[in-house]
Amino acid sequence: MNYQAKQLPFKPDSLKGISDKTSLTHDKLYQAYVAKKDQIQAELKNVDLTTANQTYSQLRALKDAETFAVNGAYLHEIYFAGLGGDGAPKGDIIEQINQDFGSFEQFTALAKACAMAARGWAVLAWDTFEQCLHIYNGDAHNQGGVWGALPILTIDVYEHAYFMDYGSDRKAYLEALFQNIDWQAVDQRWSQIKR
Repeated sequence: MNYQAKQLPFKPDSLKGISDKTSLTHDKLYQAYVAKKDQIQAELKNVDLTTANQTYSQLRALKDAETFAVNGAYLHEIYFAGLGGDGAPKGDIIEQINQDFGSFEQFTALAKACAMAARGWAVLAWDTFEQCLHIYNGDAHNQGGVWGALPILTIDVYEHAYFMDYGSDRKAYLEALFQNIDWQAVDQRWSQIKR
């Protein structure tokens, strides 16, 4: 069964400080991850299991590529789902943020700093072991993820997310990004996770 790429949950020209060209280019990249995910998973159905080994085998190569493509698709879906709002904090998620980070302002400062330090992603996640929110960083789609941590809000800091609009000024992109977070949508994801 093929996985269906999701439509952008906002109009590409509706974001403040993030151009429609960036949004549309970013969406094409996401759709390519979905297509590659499906291709890899189709190839896995026919892979020769008898040659599997830890140094190199077709199975090993496909399974490694699978995590990169699948996470590339999922992280982008969560990223896009969190955009299209006015950046104003709202919902039960804000109460949890205040509890776990001290205040919304402290969370925002930490999230932006983590996004400046990451090479690929900063991820606000519910850590099911510690039972609290935590920000984890990933330098690649399949690096930095933590088993048992459920992503709620993802911040894409690969250059494709901002270079057309801001060049190398990642900080300016993050300022614009936080003005476009749809906290109501983030809160809906939080509600699903808490159930």
